Amino acid sequence: MVARVTHYHIRPGKVEEFVATVQSLIPVMDKLRGFRVLIVLRGEDPASRDAMAISVWDTAADLKNSDNDAFYYHVLARLMGCCESFSPTQEQEVLVSKFPSQ
Repeated sequence: MVARVTHYHIRPGKVEEFVATVQSLIPVMDKLRGFRVLIVLRGEDPASRDAMAISVWDTAADLKNSDNDAFYYHVLARLMGCCESFSPTQEQEVLVSKFPSQ
């Protein structure tokens, strides 16, 4: 398994919109081959505007193929509108995981 990790710095007043946009992306991701789970994290400070998204995929090919989904890119563009900046995505190997069976 592989993970895509991206860090976001959300615009002031846009955290709720950011969360809603991510939630609208989940049904699309559920239909993509090899998608396992999406986790979006924010720091301990409830006022923090920094978030990290981790999506886990069965294979690197599945992760790369997700980049070709047009709706995925449409929602991603909306997500970027909520952010001041974001880091380049990183692909990382998953060494250990425990997810419920699908």
